This record gives sequence, structure tokens and C-alpha cells, in this order.
Amino acid sequence: MKLLVYGAGVTGSLFAVRLHEAGHDVSLLARGERLAALRRHGLRLAEEGSPAVRRVSVPVVEHPVGGYDLTAVFVRTHQVDAVLESLAGLEGDVLFLLNWAAGGEPLGTVIGPERVLLGFPTAAGTMDGDVVRYRATNFMTRRVPMPIGEPDGRSTPRLDRIVRAFRTAGINAKAQPQMDAWLETHAAFEVPLGQAVHAAGGPAALAEDPDAVRGMLRLMRQNLAAMPTPPVPRGFVALQTLPQGLLVAMLRRFLRGPTAAHSGLNDASPATAAELERLAEQMRAYARVR
Repeated sequence: MKLLVYGAGVTGSLFAVRLHEAGHDVSLLARGERLAALRRHGLRLAEEGSPAVRRVSVPVVEHPVGGYDLTAVFVRTHQVDAVLESLAGLEGDVLFLLNWAAGGEPLGTVIGPERVLLGFPTAAGTMDGDVVRYRATNFMTRRVPMPIGEPDGRSTPRLDRIVRAFRTAGINAKAQPQMDAWLETHAAFEVPLGQAVHAAGGPAALAEDPDAVRGMLRLMRQNLAAMPTPPVPRGFVALQTLPQGLLVAMLRRFLRGPTAAHSGLNDASPATAAELERLAEQMRAYARVR
């Protein structure tokens, strides 16, 4: 399979390494300083807390050229419009692995609806200069699989083929028949969480403010109630049905724990704020439609 990984941040880099080492014809698209670093040193990886750095020679490009069987897009939500313009003239399927609560239609309008697949990456890590640092237990092999699916929920040969290719590369992918609802549910939870963490100055600081956690939970519930479909996974219904006191205690425990500490919640960059705002706009749009 000939693949283009569009976006050389943490998740795109980890994804490119897995597929490259599995023998696929992979190119990694990068820009600016990241492109210069990759051309100078190659793709550099290190386990979290380890001084050992591994170099992987994944081919790097600045612009998408030629035809690809699949382009996997790893960018921020607010960067998608610019990506669509550069992909409109290419051939091949495009899998958007990112935060997205607007469905496949606005993507297909630009590049063709028949090319669009949706998904969400489950690998995580941090950038340490030009080194991608990852947790050994979280290098694409999490127990929670990476969901991907057709925007309309169909089971198709191309979806089966992509899932198989990812799994043979050690990426724990799984077909998700309700991918659109999955992404909407994730945004309904993530936007209040991310914005509350940002306002508090970090997850641990938010955990120490029960009133702020209650306000965050209220917004999550409002978002889930405004969704045009039931939450996916169904476990998120608990945010609407369990007692507030119990949920606040659970959320505070999560915010104090290692998962929150090692996640992107500590990223207070302008890019994170812009992404959360774009997701919030998408959720407001589908709430108005309903």
C-alpha cells in the first residue's frame, strides 16, 4: 500500500514509523522547522524517560505529489480547510484521523465524498525538541482500539482492507459503524474538558476546584443532549444519568491521575485553544440543526 501521512506531529510520526517498518511505501508530509529537522536528523523516537533515541529513515515530503492508495491526515481541527485544498487534486482515499464533529459532508464537498473516511488516533506522546517521546505501553497498541469508519456507517471492502493493513503493522485499528456519532460524542466531552483545564492552568489545578468541575460537567451534559444521535460509545450515557456528586468525584480523580498528566491536556498552546474553539463551533452548528 502506498501511503501519505499528512502531518508530522506526535501521532503522525508514530503512525508513519509503524507503517514504514511494516514494509509499506510511506511518505511523511511536514512543513517548516519540523520538515528541516526531519531532513537533517530523520524521524527520532524515544521512550518516555529514556535517554536512548532511535532514528528511523521515513521518506519526507513537503507537498503531496503523485497518487496514493491512502492519505492519513493528522492535523488540528482548525487546519483542515488548508489541508483539503492541497488534497483536492490528488487521487486515492483520505482518512481523517483527528478531532472532527462536522461529519463527512464538508470534507467530501472539497475532495469528493467517495474519498472520505473518518477516524480518531489513540496513540499519544510529546515532542521533546525534534524527538517524539512516547509511552511504551501506548505506542499504537492500546487496549482501546483506534476507530475508523465510513461517514455513512457502511461496511465496505476498502474499510476492511485498511483495518487489516493497520493491524498487520501493529496498529490496533477497528471498524466503527457509527464513526460520525463517535466523533461528536468525543467532542461533546473533550471541548468542556479542554477549555476548563486551560482556564484552570492544568488538569491537577482543575481537580482542586470542585465548582469548576461541576460547571464542566454541566456543559458536557448540555453537549450530549444536543447531539442528533445517542452517544457512542454508549458508556458516555453515564455522564447524563449518574448522580452529579459521583461524576464530579470520578472526574476529579481522573484529573489527578497519570492519564491526564501524560495526555495533551497539559498543552496550553494557542493551537490547542484554536482547535477547541473550532470543535465548539461545529457542535453549535449541529445543535442549531436539531
